[in-house]
Amino acid sequence: MLLALIFSPLLALLGVVFAPRKSQVKHIALAGMLLPLAIVSYLLLNYSSWSGTTASSGRATELAVSLNWFPDIGLKLVLDLNSGVSVALVALTALLGPLCVIGSHTAITTRVRTYYGWLLVLQSAMLGVFCARDVILFYIFFEFTLVPMFVLISLYGSTNRKAAAIKFFLYTFTGSVIALAGLVYVAFVNAKGTGEWTFALDTLTQASQRLPAGTQAWIFAALLLGFAVKVPLFPLHTWLPLAHTEAPTAGSVILAGVLLKLGTYGILVVAIPFAPLAAIAFAPWLAVLSICGILIAGLICWTQTDIKKLVAYSSVAHLGFCMLGMFAMNVAGVQGSVLYMINHGLSTGALFFCIGMMYERYHTRSLKEVGGLAAKMPIWACFMVFFAMASVGLPGLNGFISEFLCVMGAFQAGDLWAAQGLPGGTAGNLGPYFAAVAGTGMIIAAIYTLYMVGAICFGPLKEPAGHADHGHGSAHGGGHGSHAGDDHGSLPTDLSAREIGVLLPLAALCLFLGLRPAPLMNLVDPAVKDTVAIVEKARTQAKATAAAADDNTSALTAR
Repeated sequence: MLLALIFSPLLALLGVVFAPRKSQVKHIALAGMLLPLAIVSYLLLNYSSWSGTTASSGRATELAVSLNWFPDIGLKLVLDLNSGVSVALVALTALLGPLCVIGSHTAITTRVRTYYGWLLVLQSAMLGVFCARDVILFYIFFEFTLVPMFVLISLYGSTNRKAAAIKFFLYTFTGSVIALAGLVYVAFVNAKGTGEWTFALDTLTQASQRLPAGTQAWIFAALLLGFAVKVPLFPLHTWLPLAHTEAPTAGSVILAGVLLKLGTYGILVVAIPFAPLAAIAFAPWLAVLSICGILIAGLICWTQTDIKKLVAYSSVAHLGFCMLGMFAMNVAGVQGSVLYMINHGLSTGALFFCIGMMYERYHTRSLKEVGGLAAKMPIWACFMVFFAMASVGLPGLNGFISEFLCVMGAFQAGDLWAAQGLPGGTAGNLGPYFAAVAGTGMIIAAIYTLYMVGAICFGPLKEPAGHADHGHGSAHGGGHGSHAGDDHGSLPTDLSAREIGVLLPLAALCLFLGLRPAPLMNLVDPAVKDTVAIVEKARTQAKATAAAADDNTSALTAR
């Protein structure tokens, strides 16, 4: 079942390549996306428990594949899906895949085989990342997501697509190579001690945790650099706004919904468990960078007139909350961080869909050229307002519980760390001051989001110059690659049934997870507690080491 989940999009790729008629391509691609969604739906329905609150009651049924790949050097094809975090992210990926295919029907009219083919390859690679339990296999899937996204941006993006694609590739590839060095070093140290090479994630995690704090610091720095670029963590974020702005609509949805979560997932599943001592030591500094991202990106959003770039910068701020909760390293913070991964993918992905649907009609994203669209596109405006409120964290929608838990985790972290007796006390760690500044970021986000919604949806109707009956075929604002200026005369004034069908599942999930987040929280709770347990064990080790050092110092002084 896992093999079918990951590789069924690649089978559909064959159908896309050899389809006798171009009109069949999008239907074959949709079928290739729907099969993983069907498998994930089956897995969710057969999950062991939705209502448990302990670390053992919410685990997935064991579902694993282990095949020898290159046994002489310890390489195996190991796939596993017994972590709630992996299940949740696989479900998000499987949901967004078919929606991206359906949402691209009118936007992509040239190089159709190339577009849907690379979209299927990207889907397979992303699913593989969340299922891989061998670090080399994980890295192969992780790195291979670069190629399809590079193609999608460079061929189907807007006017500055080439520069955006190159910047995206260079940033993420450079970081990934450094992360690979860290992974291989841990495998080398383990092989030197045991006499046998292995790249099993669990084995290398245990081996890395036994290393001294100084060595863990170098390993953590290497892994963090590779994953933080993908998040992206401030100040490594500069590639993201350009990539988002220039990418086609489906590319922006996948970038915000899934690809950014590869970085947060890598930090949670690989970097922190590999080097918990270093993660504890670096956590305050990483929390500061997270808050810088929240505040600076939020202030930059105030100055944006391109609505897509505004939402892109808002992703930097949102992922800052995600990282802040993760490095609070308590149950509330880590659980909020994981929920943020899912909820940000739903609400921000939906916002990019809405912006793309507007762009297809007006061929501009500038607030200077278009506004007051509720008068002409009331259904679109309803969805736009709804997803903007979900993104900003309105109580009752999915974004609220995520932000609340992340900020609460940061607030509690100072007292919890001080209680452990670690050097520096509360002053050197997270605590109320971090939570207060992050709360200011929430206010900034509300201001720029409400301004954006007010300008684009309400007030007097404003349309681009020369626009008549939506001016399908107008060249305003550029277009998606080679099909800029194509005739989209089949689009109605307001959203079509196909477009409503794309947005409706996302809206339903945003509302459901806002009113009843317990199922998702129960799903990820075991993995969250496992991560916190690793950190707590490292804290105890650090406390014991500090106490032993104090005893030695006292003994020497007495002598």
